[in-house]
Amino acid sequence: MSFKSLGLSQAFLKAVEKQGYDTPSPIQSKAIPPILEGKDILASAQTGTGKTAGFTLPMLQILSQGQQLRQRPVRGLVLTPTRELAAQVFENVKSYSAYTDLRASVIFGGVNQNPQVRQLRNGVDVLVATPGRLLDLVGQGALSLDKVEIFVLDEADRMLDMGFLRDIERIMKLLPKKRQNLMFSATFSKDIKKLANGILNHPVQVEATPENTTVDAINQKVYRVAKGKKTDLAIKLISEGQWEQVLVFTRTKHGANKLCKKMGQAGITAAAIHGNKSQGARTKALAGFKSGEVGVLVATDIAARGLDIPLLPHVMNYEIPNIPEDYVHRIGRTGRAGASGEAISLVSADETSYLRDIEKLVGISIPKEIIEGFEPDPNASTEPVKPQQRGGNRSRNSSKNRNQNSRPKRNNDRREGRRKSY
Repeated sequence: MSFKSLGLSQAFLKAVEKQGYDTPSPIQSKAIPPILEGKDILASAQTGTGKTAGFTLPMLQILSQGQQLRQRPVRGLVLTPTRELAAQVFENVKSYSAYTDLRASVIFGGVNQNPQVRQLRNGVDVLVATPGRLLDLVGQGALSLDKVEIFVLDEADRMLDMGFLRDIERIMKLLPKKRQNLMFSATFSKDIKKLANGILNHPVQVEATPENTTVDAINQKVYRVAKGKKTDLAIKLISEGQWEQVLVFTRTKHGANKLCKKMGQAGITAAAIHGNKSQGARTKALAGFKSGEVGVLVATDIAARGLDIPLLPHVMNYEIPNIPEDYVHRIGRTGRAGASGEAISLVSADETSYLRDIEKLVGISIPKEIIEGFEPDPNASTEPVKPQQRGGNRSRNSSKNRNQNSRPKRNNDRREGRRKSY
């Protein structure tokens, strides 16, 4: 199958070719034709499978063929949960619309709004946005959403995880009733399907892969280790393995900063990325990581979605998540677009139940190893640390309660990225 056979016009075939793609991925093959037919879509695909192009290409083609209004109001709206994902989607939109006269822009918080407002005033056909900044600018009268023809909700499950349900509901009320809706996500929980019922109109359901499966190209391994020896083991694996590019996940911002400092003291170039960092610092850290100047990027779950790092060889879970779906998103940063990758998890006794939940979700028993000198403490309790003691994650059974039309309370490390992510 070729992109041409999907119904894309010459302008977009040329743009795809320029990006070096010749064969559509499964999610693109299944999603693009019904979107071009004007149908609503409910799509599930693993991260790294090309789902962003799966909605940007047909959306752009539909808008390029439609009537272009003189003042260029927003006709295509893509809503994402984080700044990084918004920036990534925007880059896709720019690349794929290169041979059209469509105008696109991206808005998110953490940066001065004035340049964003100026772009909006000049006219924008396609807008990529995070919820908070979008609502702020609508409230200021800087833009209107009453001409939106296509609405895309990207990473919808992450939206709910981060407490954006109220914001989504407010945004939906600002959109015209007659529009095309596209909902894309890596996973679909019952809460997501309930949300979809309120947004989508007789949707075509598309699944490129079974829900919550991990990419086959990722080599997964667990190291059982004493909690107090995790840092030394992480440094040993990275140093002795001569890993040049490693994305390391911690549960909290404080934990990310602390580990980053320890890495530096061990002679490893490392940078941290999380919600307390300014947007400039986050952009600089990510740029350094992509260029190779920074060998280790230590991140909280805000980076589990939206970081498009080509051929990333290693992901390390310094602390495994207590929400099993987050494990899928984290390790999905490697093994992208058919490339191989390695996902290493350092698991202490108090994370035993989390590991069991992860293995149940992904349907495999992850190979386990113990390294001499870093053995787990046989007397350590397997009782999981309560979320409030960690300060950086949410209760394993809180998803249902969190999404009952109420905005969750916030604290310093809880709900990573909430509000600060817009």
